[in-house]
Amino acid sequence: MSDTNLLPTAAVEKLQPYVPGKPISELEREYGITSSIKLASNENPLGPGPAALAAISAGARELGLYPDGNGFELKRALARKHQCSPDAITLGNGSNDVLVIIAETFLDQHSEAVYSQYSFAVYPIAVQACGAMARVAAALPETSAMPLGHDLDAMAALVNANTKVVFIANPNNPTGSWLPVQALREFITGVPASTLVVVDEAYIEYVAEADHADASQWLQEFPNLVVTRTFSKAYGLAGLRVGYALSSPAIAGLLNRVRQPFNVNSLALAAACGALQDGEHLQRSVLLNRTGLQQLRLGLQGLGLRAYASRGNFVLFDCGRPVQPVYQALLRQGVIVRPVGNYGLPNHLRVTTGTSEQNQRMLQALQIALI
Repeated sequence: MSDTNLLPTAAVEKLQPYVPGKPISELEREYGITSSIKLASNENPLGPGPAALAAISAGARELGLYPDGNGFELKRALARKHQCSPDAITLGNGSNDVLVIIAETFLDQHSEAVYSQYSFAVYPIAVQACGAMARVAAALPETSAMPLGHDLDAMAALVNANTKVVFIANPNNPTGSWLPVQALREFITGVPASTLVVVDEAYIEYVAEADHADASQWLQEFPNLVVTRTFSKAYGLAGLRVGYALSSPAIAGLLNRVRQPFNVNSLALAAACGALQDGEHLQRSVLLNRTGLQQLRLGLQGLGLRAYASRGNFVLFDCGRPVQPVYQALLRQGVIVRPVGNYGLPNHLRVTTGTSEQNQRMLQALQIALI
């Protein structure tokens, strides 16, 4: 800031921006290669389904008009899906946007937020940008039944009278870990009513196991609960950016005071409505992911690497060494994965499940990169 007298707040001055996965176009410009694959940002390799694409095509005719700032049709479709009132829904430019809105609504320099070590990078960014204090609970150890997962006891111990928001990811990115139903319910029950509990379920559509919690079903029981979802993952709409929060109407009313007008564009609104009607595409995406997780974990284990169990659409694995040379070697072969040193895991990489062919190509490239 030496070239200007304009100074940011102390919180923003220390903020480290979110670093997204490397785009294919950037890689190919830098290395002069083609036919690269990106398995870095937990995108759906199938992309949008036919119903979403048809809705985008139809919606393009109205791009000269502002979108519906209230998102009436999408809220009505989501209300049917979740058996709730449209007044309980807050729409966002991806669930990332909703998480930031929650922080802006409830946090300031006099408050605190709690989240787990190795949880989604947006939580600390949103908390710090508001000037609030972050209380980070140590994750479960490598030797536990859920290595690197949320330690709910450690998180509960950090909650105090100044805690206004607790962030929980289930499943969690980047570890792929998840929480037992009863343990999560008991945790929420024990949180004071004056503290908001945000359960981030960005990957829940990929979860097939019957023992996995769907926190959206608990909203009537817990007035201080907010559940966030996204269309960027299983629904294949990452490029359009649309997500939402489910909560009590009272909380949604507060969030919608802070939400920017027209924060979800017309094509995103239309595509999300179409995606909700396309159960066949969602089922294909979930099945592809299930087989992809198995392919990646077996392949990584075959290379002598520790691959963590995951209920997302990605696998975290431990290279047993600093990963930047491995990551760079993969880039030179046209394969983009995600180093997670920014999460405090300098020896780990995260790979998104792709098609069977993409997964195999990544494994073959990794074998070379490890030499």
